[in-house]
Amino acid sequence: MGAQAFDEGVATLLSSYRAIPPGATVRLAKKTSNLFRKRADNPHPGLDVSGLDRVISVDPDAKTADVAGMCTYEHLVAATLPYGLAPKVVPQLKTITLGGAVTGLGIESTSFRNGLPHESVLEIDILTGDGEIITATPTNENADLFFGFPNSYGTLGYSVRLKIELESVEPYVALRHVRFDRIVDLQDTMESIVADGEYDGERVDYLDGVVFSADESYLTLGRQTADPGRGRRSDGGSGVSDYTGMDIFYRSIQHASGITHDRLTIHDYLWRWDTDWFWCSRAFGAQNPRIRRLWPKRYLRSSFYWKLIALDHRYNIGDKLNARKGEPPSERVVQDIEVPLENTTAYVQWFLDTIPIEPIWLCPLRLRQPALEGADGIRPWPLYPLEPRKTYVNVGFWSAVPVTPGDPGHTNKLIERKVAGLDGHKSLYSESFYSPDEFDELYGGESYRLLKKRYDPRGRLLDLYAKAVKRQ
Repeated sequence: MGAQAFDEGVATLLSSYRAIPPGATVRLAKKTSNLFRKRADNPHPGLDVSGLDRVISVDPDAKTADVAGMCTYEHLVAATLPYGLAPKVVPQLKTITLGGAVTGLGIESTSFRNGLPHESVLEIDILTGDGEIITATPTNENADLFFGFPNSYGTLGYSVRLKIELESVEPYVALRHVRFDRIVDLQDTMESIVADGEYDGERVDYLDGVVFSADESYLTLGRQTADPGRGRRSDGGSGVSDYTGMDIFYRSIQHASGITHDRLTIHDYLWRWDTDWFWCSRAFGAQNPRIRRLWPKRYLRSSFYWKLIALDHRYNIGDKLNARKGEPPSERVVQDIEVPLENTTAYVQWFLDTIPIEPIWLCPLRLRQPALEGADGIRPWPLYPLEPRKTYVNVGFWSAVPVTPGDPGHTNKLIERKVAGLDGHKSLYSESFYSPDEFDELYGGESYRLLKKRYDPRGRLLDLYAKAVKRQ
């Protein structure tokens, strides 16, 4: 991108801020989003962030990058891989932005050793509600905003520039798909891998899992390697596997027993879930072999499915099709939650017994920087207060169930109560139904109010509860 182009993008951003009427709420003017909650339309112009969508520079010696806030991970990875580097955590979907992953949280299969994306941030320039761009670091006068920014979803400001750490990566990833017939055995194995960084004497660099049923679940263990080896190609050819065409990654995981092996390029491993949006592409028919042969390859990606989802949100296509078949409307159950690792079996078993959705995704995470603990020495990120030195498991599920008459959000409310009862948290990118008191307790209420008072005293930005629960 270069410094000059970045400066021009900042000038455009500030000009658009000044064009917003003084009493109007400040919002982004983005055309796309990775959020699943509906929001009220903004009657006023938004912030023009179109000039902040690239990598500014990469320092291969220091293993850092300066990145504009609206740069997607697709562009970020494309800029760093030529140096043999990658962000320490690369969320699964190409169009997630770095700024979005930091202010809204992100996770992936390195999170058991690298934590969450915001833990790799060294400094961040933030546009506050008053139209001022300030720099926040862990130790400067804006350290409270540095630690309070994650999970604020743009209600404390918008990231303009982020300096992040990178890590060295090899050209290939060797995979082992380990099958389990009991969730508790998967949980125990996951705990051992997180503690030791290896399985059966072999290093583990990447770790996630998929649950298809109570008696069929898998951990996928990845190891970086310079050896191209050979994947599991359905066409019988040599070389690494390719899951950007007819083959579907999550189906390649399944097998009768024991362990199977596979190999991908590091690029294709990082984006293994994007082609089919995990397994959500099946809702659009994209996994039907006859349809898939005709489906343009450039549209086998999450950003295109998002456009289909937007059409459904706008015109209620799914509910209208259900009505034609005499079926009730659907309640979207699109969530990521975290529970302590020791509660994984309890939550997953309850979910399988209660919610008619499969598969579900598992991803362990552990905060990586206890040295950056907050003043209380316990929870350094007050708006999503996970305990340092404690392992959690993210459980992701993305589908729909029939609505419960007279109780909007019935299934999502059940999930919220179960997660809270197991000492867990839920991400806020989708619908939420918490009361104000519940929300305060879970998402740093008093800490948030102090930050809001300091950095958005005129209330130009939305309130977090209003944005996440009331969907304003």
